[in-house]
Amino acid sequence: MIASLRRTALLTLCLLATAAAPLIALAGNDSGVLVLGRISDDPKKHYEQLKPLLDYVIPRLADVGIHEGRILMAKDTQQMASYLRRGRVDWVTETTGTAMLLHQRAGALPLLLTERDGVSHYHSIFFARRDSGLSSLDDLRGHSIAFQRPNSTSAYFVPAAELLRRGFSLEILLSPEDRIERDEVGYMFAWSELNISTWVHKGLADVGVMSNLDWSNPHRMPPSFRNDLMVIGETVDYPRAVEMVRDGLDPRVQARLREVLIDAAGDPDAGDALLRFFNTTRFMPMDPESQKALDRISEGVARVRAEVE
Repeated sequence: MIASLRRTALLTLCLLATAAAPLIALAGNDSGVLVLGRISDDPKKHYEQLKPLLDYVIPRLADVGIHEGRILMAKDTQQMASYLRRGRVDWVTETTGTAMLLHQRAGALPLLLTERDGVSHYHSIFFARRDSGLSSLDDLRGHSIAFQRPNSTSAYFVPAAELLRRGFSLEILLSPEDRIERDEVGYMFAWSELNISTWVHKGLADVGVMSNLDWSNPHRMPPSFRNDLMVIGETVDYPRAVEMVRDGLDPRVQARLREVLIDAAGDPDAGDALLRFFNTTRFMPMDPESQKALDRISEGVARVRAEVE
């Protein structure tokens, strides 16, 4: 019986050693791998958008020891923050609000600004029906506002932070019929810009908010709606998107990645990859005003998380 147990134990140890060997080899090769991450609810679509630029970048990082690129998707900000903290993701492209949330939760660092469709900065617009009696943000107490979704920069983080800075108290509504306290602003998530414009136009929400780019987009703000609506407030401009890298990434890799991405706009070989990378037109160095905007958004995101959610 004892001999049998000893043979079983020895066999188990051999199997464990065999299983562990490939994992050890894989870990040893990871120093030459750059991992691009994305928070995604559509991994297949986003993989096709990320892969061409990653394929363009990797050969140009060979001189700093990078020979392979991988893509790792996360289902939400919390999972991506975990990947960054554990070194499983090196580089993330995100809108400003989520980028600053990853900075707070995982120490991710801004590398470059991302210009999309020729636009590097935008702002949020608050709007209401012309016949609503609302003419400025000062009139919002006791009224409802439609945000887009909880991870939207232009249609949640930034406008919510702006209202908090103005002294408003935000309370979530279960439905458009839900009761709003006189001194509060009730908010709902509409989940798309078209829904926001429709809700305000149909009177399901008193105020809506979206970026100035969406306000000008007829697919998100139909002209027939906009004729009945008016802008009652705007935020200051802020970066549209940011490339982030994990804290602890080899400084040589970080510097070379920055150089390659900045130079990509002038390289014909990068044209298709940039276009597929969320219609990126160029990557830009961080300027002082944009850094101030990021700091302001970071402060706002922290406040929204603490006081609203």
